[in-house]
Formats: sequence, structure tokens, C-alpha cells
Amino acid sequence: MHADSINYKKLLYPPGGILMWIIIFIELVSFGLGLIAYSYFNSVEADTFSRSRSELNAGLATLNTFLLLTSGYFMAMSVLRFKSRSFHKAHHFLWLAMVGGLLFILIKSIEYVGKIESGYTLSANMFFTFYWLLTGFHLVHVAVGIVILLVIGRQLKLRPETVKIEDLEAGAAFWHMCDLIWLLLFPVLYLF
Repeated sequence: MHADSINYKKLLYPPGGILMWIIIFIELVSFGLGLIAYSYFNSVEADTFSRSRSELNAGLATLNTFLLLTSGYFMAMSVLRFKSRSFHKAHHFLWLAMVGGLLFILIKSIEYVGKIESGYTLSANMFFTFYWLLTGFHLVHVAVGIVILLVIGRQLKLRPETVKIEDLEAGAAFWHMCDLIWLLLFPVLYLF
């Protein structure tokens, strides 16, 4: 490959656009700082964190991990099908990605109700403060992601020829960010 055949525009404008990647970077830094603070308090209050962690439902969290990863796969398939101009299949996979997100929210809500009923609220202890803040902030991102996909999906169903690949890729990048954040939160909060 010759240097003059490199598409520099693709290097400077990643899928979804540079603005989406700036947003993703800021979100990852925010969650990263939250996890650093969590790690500090985990070292200071190790017994409390260990006892509190045992009150979480790792089974539901594992199911949610599976749902988000599967949903991410469906999102990637939607982009792939769109690029091959198979708009009906792209819409189908986009819909499946949204269903995965909705199921994630349903299961997380069931988990939240159980925690509240057991008295494990935001103020129960430092572990649950982090649990509620980190998972709640993530849940908001999943909900926003579903809205983004819903808007794109509606356009894809009604007027697929008007959908820009950059918009679909931006939605996919945001959706995969939600996956990545959960893959950071899941082991830290539920397993270690």
C-alpha cells in the first residue's frame, strides 16, 4: 500500500464522527474516575464492601451482561446490513438491539426494587452509594441509547434511503460505549 492511497479522512473521522468519540471519551473518563474513587473506598472499607457486594445478585448481572453483549452484536449486524443496503434486515437487527436494552432495563429495575426493599439504598453505606451512582448513571446511558436507536429505527423503517450511515454509526458507537462501561462495572461491582 502506498502512502498516497491511505484514506486520511477515515483516520480523522472515525465511525460516528469525531464529536461522538469526544463524547464517548468524556463518558469513559467520568466512569473511570468513579471506578478509581470506588477502588479507593474499597481499600479503606474492605469489610463493608465485601459484605455489601455479597448482597448483589451476580446471576442477574451476568444475564444483563449477556443481554448487552448480544444487543451489541445485533447493533453491529444492523450497521453491516445497512452498508449492504439490506434496509429491512438492518431495521430488524436494530430492533433486536433495542429489545436487548429494554430487557436490560427491566432486569436492572427488578434488581433495584429488591435492593430498596432490603434497605440497600444510596445512603446504606459507601458501597451502595457507588453501586447506585455508577449503575444508575449507566442505566441512564442505556435509556438514552434506546431513544437514539428508536429515532434512527423509525427513520430506517419509514424512509430508509434518508438514513445516513454516519448517524447509524454514531448510534452504534454510543450503544457499544454502554456495553464497554458495563463490562467495566460488572466485574468491579459484582465479582471482585
